[in-house]
Amino acid sequence: MPNDLNRRDFVKNATVAATAATVACGRAEEQPAQRPNILWLISEDTGPELGCYGYPLVHTPNLDRLAAEGVRFTSAFTNAPVCSASRSSFMTGRYCTSIGAHNHRSHRGDGFGLPEGVHVFTKYLRDAGYFTCLPGAKKTDWNFTDSEKPYDSNDWADLKTHQPFFAQYGFGETHRTFKHCPGHPVDPAKVTLPPYYPDHPITRQDWALYLEDINVLDQKIGAVLQKLEDDGLADNTVVFYFGDHGRCHVRDKQFLYDGGIHVPLLIRWPGQVQPGTVDDELVSALDFAPTCLDVAGAPAQKHMQGRVFLGAHKQPEPRYVFATRDRCDETVDRIRCVRDHRYKYLRNFLPDRPYMQPNAYKARQYPVWNLLKELHAAGKLTPEQELFVADHRPPEELFDLRTDPWEVNNLAADPAHQDVLQRMRAALEAWIVDTDDQGRFPESAEAVAAAQEKAR
Repeated sequence: MPNDLNRRDFVKNATVAATAATVACGRAEEQPAQRPNILWLISEDTGPELGCYGYPLVHTPNLDRLAAEGVRFTSAFTNAPVCSASRSSFMTGRYCTSIGAHNHRSHRGDGFGLPEGVHVFTKYLRDAGYFTCLPGAKKTDWNFTDSEKPYDSNDWADLKTHQPFFAQYGFGETHRTFKHCPGHPVDPAKVTLPPYYPDHPITRQDWALYLEDINVLDQKIGAVLQKLEDDGLADNTVVFYFGDHGRCHVRDKQFLYDGGIHVPLLIRWPGQVQPGTVDDELVSALDFAPTCLDVAGAPAQKHMQGRVFLGAHKQPEPRYVFATRDRCDETVDRIRCVRDHRYKYLRNFLPDRPYMQPNAYKARQYPVWNLLKELHAAGKLTPEQELFVADHRPPEELFDLRTDPWEVNNLAADPAHQDVLQRMRAALEAWIVDTDDQGRFPESAEAVAAAQEKAR
């Protein structure tokens, strides 16, 4: 059954079941007298275009201060480049493809549940005595229905009298449609565009507006951090800030290039994290849930597929991170990628389809989407820009991120890189089997037809 844990997970769970009580007791003894609160600040559709990441033109004093007071991760990646699939993953600690939650905004209202024994990780925090809260934008956007109550409240005011707490505060400022930031405008003439976008007034304006919304986002986050301080909660609260996936641009969101999955990750943990630390380890959003359980002193959940990447029980850095893209709205696709510090390998399982398959959302919301088509028809695109408007795709893509950070020079056919290609290909193929990638099984024709009808 596609909604059951795979065989490997079953064996793993059976093996550890006999010692679970011992582990839990051991953890309980390790808990400090006052367990820390945990606050997640999640922005939508945000790449690491922040001042603390060295990005010019933006005004982000609050996020920059958070980085200065904690740790800034340079290599954090989500496991999907679109909100519902990504959130389904980092809220359960399992790949969305392992739990049948990989198709964007699927299973809305049909009662589709998580595999037996898998829950939104707030259940385990609640079991450990944490109060859970969803203030702010209150966005969940999961591709499943959990059988457990994920949050106790959606009112920030409850936090002062309910501790320890886990709170998840969402921000939609960097999601389209973009708006101006009157206090901190960005001059479109000064922006630096990726080489895969045409240097055109429409592109420059669109990129500048995205940066202005980052400025607005920073103001909103600053207000929440001030509220935390005013309520006397800051000194005992671990603050996570991250994007739910990469930036909301044509070749970024919904695709597995770094623009779609590379996110900012800042963590402030007073007394536990050295202020001003910069960490270059590969971090997957899949790691957030198991790490927070560890921070809380809650028992580890062996079905989770991430690792603890922070604190006293930090586990080793993985060699690779993985990400997936499947149907988004009415647009059927299947792409997988594996990345290490230097190379990125992508597998396009539907290479006969163009990157720019028809998609009503992008046609409405992305001005550069239609601009690319117009400039392509007029013969005014560079070779790097033509790649994305081609009528088909290569089945495999390989990029040297050290020399080609924008991922425009495909090395899959390069004889000098065949060893790397074979290594990365083998890693992805093993991951597909080991994690029971359910994207191998096409959706029903009825589900696809319903998504297409909804997009009309």
